[in-house]
Amino acid sequence: MCAMNQELWLRQFFPAPEASVRVVLLPHSGGSATFYLPIARALAPVADVYAVQYPGRQDRRDEEPLRDLRTLAGLVAEVLKPGLDRPLVLFGHSMGATLAFELAQRIPVAHLIVSGVRAPSHPLTDTVRLTSDDDLLAAVGALGGTNADVMADDELRALILPPLRADYVAAETYRWRSGPPLDTPITVCIGDSDPKTTVEQARAWAGHTTAPTTVEVFSGGHFYLVEHQEQVAETVARGVRLVTPGGHVSEEPDHAVNQRRS
Repeated sequence: MCAMNQELWLRQFFPAPEASVRVVLLPHSGGSATFYLPIARALAPVADVYAVQYPGRQDRRDEEPLRDLRTLAGLVAEVLKPGLDRPLVLFGHSMGATLAFELAQRIPVAHLIVSGVRAPSHPLTDTVRLTSDDDLLAAVGALGGTNADVMADDELRALILPPLRADYVAAETYRWRSGPPLDTPITVCIGDSDPKTTVEQARAWAGHTTAPTTVEVFSGGHFYLVEHQEQVAETVARGVRLVTPGGHVSEEPDHAVNQRRS
């Protein structure tokens, strides 16, 4: 990979350069690469794992956050292209899942794992992006994405609000453009009480690929993965094994729905 772009956009917490598969993790609205630290740790033995750091947060806080997912996808795709010497597995949560889908239309992806998001053919109709700062933070807090300490700290609010609002603009204004389906297997992970995504909306991902689609239903809400990090990491690891040369081949039927309530 280009060293400059890699250092700017990608964070690697537990390098595994000898692994035969690369995994790239894409954060949710307002999220940063460090959100995926536990999952990256769990995956390190089986994959070379990177987490994307979007502009406008943490060590990139001085950069202008982007408000268009296709623009963001184009930039991330260019960063990832030099590293396509190994099979690539993408995992994205919420806005990051939609971004992963856009990436899969630009670069070869061996397995697409999307979390906490409805199929692109079922667009969001929310307008949280248009609300006040307090209401925006309250909406995120209701989903479990921001704790009360952040909302009460003026300095922290000033840091997170610009990228958070930009991400909400990007996620809520995104509209799928009809075109040929992917030929990439898709695994969809959702919480059974997620107000953003129903099982039927998750199953609709099957219409976006000619390859098998599996829906994994966990207990919990939009941020179910915080409580199920080990199980989510195993889902990603299973996706890695499916594309590893000589790896296990799944016997699950196309378009399966699996309940995982640990």
